[in-house]
Amino acid sequence: MTAPPPASPSEPPASIGGTCAPGWEPVRDAFAANLAERGEVGAAVHVIVDGEVTVDLHGGWTDEARTREWQPDTLVDVYSVGKGLLAALVLQLVDDGTLRLDLPIAEVWPEFAAGGKAGATVEHALTHRAGVPAIRERLTDADLFDWATMTAAVAATEAWSPPGERLVYHTNTFGHLVGELIRRASGDPPGDRLRRLAAPLDADVWFGVPETEQHRCADILWAPASPIPTLASFDGLDGDLLMSALSQLNPPGYSSIGLVNTPEWRALPLGSTAGHASARGVARVYAALLEPDRVLSAPLLAEAGRAQATGFCPILGNEVTFGLGFQPTTDRRPLGPNLRSFGHFGSGGALGFADPDAGLAFGYVMNHLIPRWQSTRNRALIDAVYRCVGRSGGSTSR
Repeated sequence: MTAPPPASPSEPPASIGGTCAPGWEPVRDAFAANLAERGEVGAAVHVIVDGEVTVDLHGGWTDEARTREWQPDTLVDVYSVGKGLLAALVLQLVDDGTLRLDLPIAEVWPEFAAGGKAGATVEHALTHRAGVPAIRERLTDADLFDWATMTAAVAATEAWSPPGERLVYHTNTFGHLVGELIRRASGDPPGDRLRRLAAPLDADVWFGVPETEQHRCADILWAPASPIPTLASFDGLDGDLLMSALSQLNPPGYSSIGLVNTPEWRALPLGSTAGHASARGVARVYAALLEPDRVLSAPLLAEAGRAQATGFCPILGNEVTFGLGFQPTTDRRPLGPNLRSFGHFGSGGALGFADPDAGLAFGYVMNHLIPRWQSTRNRALIDAVYRCVGRSGGSTSR
């Protein structure tokens, strides 16, 4: 993957399609500015307020050569936005009594008790405190595409810290940890569970894009800030440095490096990193979460969106806060002005969130990755959305 070339004066400007409700034009302006001024290549944004679509925009290009325009149904890798979708699937099993938050993972996945992890609970998994942010056994990219091999390696890994004691972002292992928990508890792979959730909502979200749908996928265009390290670069390291290296690079393609635009990656049911979606699909899931008892019970959803664990994360390099699989709004990464907002960012700035106070659901996807979750692009869209909420006469705090 390489940084996309700058648009040349001879290239046609990126067109913008879709609609905005009256009073929501500032979101279109912010979206257009992202494409014209902030380096966006291709993207879409979708906003639903009180069940009504107020913004449905798409624009730019799905490929580095800028030959294929973004369409309303374009899919793209949304990276950690998928963690919020995984959380919803686990919480459905908590709601129906199949799981409990305080249930040890090993009760449904006995092999997971190895390496000092017998006390790790469902809640620990959702709050990134299960102790397995990285796999210790060295693996290959061939292993990455074998679900049984990957989950067995996660289960066998000796805990990096006692479960429950330390918040360490499970960047990639979250997908195998939580995905296998779902499979063991329900009997269904996480991709199948996601389709059962998404189909009635007409939500275009996937853990494993079928071959018949892959023609709709946009290419990820990645602009690394520095040369990509290899595991060999970390020989002799231990502790947090080794843990961080393994979390990203074991297997070498765990974070999508070198694989992201391949058919094999797009078909991979790894919800933490390889989930694909449209902006409409992401927003529709979060809109459904706001409807009492449609996806989750109101009390459990309220608990899931609240801060459950806060601490310095050695992998992310800063203080982070997690609810039950979701990211609550924080001063560092605000999701609008209302304190009950929750969702999940993805690499490069992709984002899905819900605001119960404004009755608002938001989905934003894009293909040009820039470092970190927060970006000038998603920030501009969020700010414009809340200016429109106020102008349309709605309250930002109910």
